[in-house]
Amino acid sequence: MDASVRTPIIRVRHFTAGYDGKILLDDLSFDVYPGEVFVILGGSGSGKSTLLKHMIGLYRPLQGSILIEGEDIVSAEGPQRLKILTRIGVMYQQGALFGSMSLLENVRLPLEEYTDLPDDAIDRIALMKLQLVGLGQAAYKLPDEISGGMRKRAAIARAMALDPPILFLDEPSAGLDPITSAELDQLIISIAANLKITFVVVTHELPSIEAIADRVIMLDKQTKKIIAEGKPQELRDHSENSWVRQFFNREASVA
Repeated sequence: MDASVRTPIIRVRHFTAGYDGKILLDDLSFDVYPGEVFVILGGSGSGKSTLLKHMIGLYRPLQGSILIEGEDIVSAEGPQRLKILTRIGVMYQQGALFGSMSLLENVRLPLEEYTDLPDDAIDRIALMKLQLVGLGQAAYKLPDEISGGMRKRAAIARAMALDPPILFLDEPSAGLDPITSAELDQLIISIAANLKITFVVVTHELPSIEAIADRVIMLDKQTKKIIAEGKPQELRDHSENSWVRQFFNREASVA
């Protein structure tokens, strides 16, 4: 369906972020549509992770709104804010698993915190989420007993524990070898297609961007704004911004 006739699942309007009088991101507006894999990219220091942290409610912007399924996470308080937060799942860059807990126990945590389900039901759901990411056989292992790629998968399983319609992934391929990274890309594609989950992904890994992204926005450190939006291949080949083309084509700057 054409994006123009769909209702955005996330709507960001006039978003400005900064601290101590310093503006990091200035007057950003964009939409994310249901079921797409939406990638936030840009050079080092462009504000990718800053934007993501505001979108998941860790920080409040200096101005602007961030609507999650029509409700503004910026202005929401109390039960309304909690309701919004249960609609999103987050995979942090290093996985952020609790090292003293098994993978199953890690995935159980959101269910224990936000539901009244009995223990046996929580166990079944947590195991099912691990099976979805290919870790059913590793449910009772500790994070230190598995590979980095498996830890990322476990973190995605935990992010899916409450069946949120939106998953945020912060640099999912960071620290992974090319094969493991490609396998994680395929997992993201599979989850998006089969479970109709919307992904918002922060990354600068070009192979992953080209593999998973339906649409991207590119942030610029100098202007503090969005300088490109669209499909990766179109931006690579046809962007009017020379730096955008340079980024996608991995071309070195001319001294």
